[in-house]
Amino acid sequence: MALTPRQVLVLLAVLALIAAVAYMTVGAKGSWSFVLPFRGTKVWAMTVVGCAIAISTVLFQTISANRILTPSIMGFDALYALIQTTLVFVLGGLAYATVDPQLRFVVEVAAMVLFSGLLFRSLFSGAAKSLYLLVLVGIVFGVFFRSLSGLMQRLINPNDFAILQDALFARFSAIDPTLLVVSTITVALVCLWVVRMLPVLDVLALGREHAVNLGVDHKRAVSEILVMVAILVSVSTALVGPVTFFGLLVSNLAYLIIRSHRNALILPAAILLSVICLIGGQVVLERVFGFDTALSIIIEFVGGLVFIAILLKGKGR
Repeated sequence: MALTPRQVLVLLAVLALIAAVAYMTVGAKGSWSFVLPFRGTKVWAMTVVGCAIAISTVLFQTISANRILTPSIMGFDALYALIQTTLVFVLGGLAYATVDPQLRFVVEVAAMVLFSGLLFRSLFSGAAKSLYLLVLVGIVFGVFFRSLSGLMQRLINPNDFAILQDALFARFSAIDPTLLVVSTITVALVCLWVVRMLPVLDVLALGREHAVNLGVDHKRAVSEILVMVAILVSVSTALVGPVTFFGLLVSNLAYLIIRSHRNALILPAAILLSVICLIGGQVVLERVFGFDTALSIIIEFVGGLVFIAILLKGKGR
């Protein structure tokens, strides 16, 4: 017998709890007073990042009416890589490694939010074609940022490049507690904002014409959502680094298992799936592969396969 969407959410919540408990306890050695806070911080970070990526992806797909688009298409990941590359290119690898992580976090978030704000303000006018233009310009900027990053990466010395490469992969260890608290508060406030807009999100999913006919201020609503997406992506990327295909993976899995267009069901499903994938994947990575690879590499590989499968099956709207 098929499960109802609410039963699926309960099952996902149980699986997420099991993954968290497994990560906190499996292979634990030494004093629990050290193990639990140490691993608990990682679980906390993965939960915050997973929540931010899942919400931003579902929101972006809702307003773009396309399930193969993610906020990374706007060039956020490329801008993050450009910021890191520029810092290493200007300061050098050793000086870069000694930069205060809190200062670097503020610079990265400010740069990405400023970039998105200028992009939205200059291109978005409320018409449907403007949203498509926004996506197109985001892709162009992404290519431009990657080209600049590639040029500088070819000019720096190999030792600095090795330090840079480590910064360009998402990392869930050694996260600054202060930054984690700030990120948690920011994501929580955006979540409250999203909850307030849930009824509007379902109407926006019907398309611009239907939303306008039903009395929704389409320009204002989409502008608010784009701001939320920019904040979530900026905070998650600055906190742990870019994870390009992860949002695509969890959002499409949520659509598949929930089989509903209601954002009140899709959003929590995507959040729980992201938590399961991140924490469960970290358990497998640490206990099976023994830290032989980065979790972000596995996520990118699986997410890329999902992206190709969606394209081949023509499931993207």
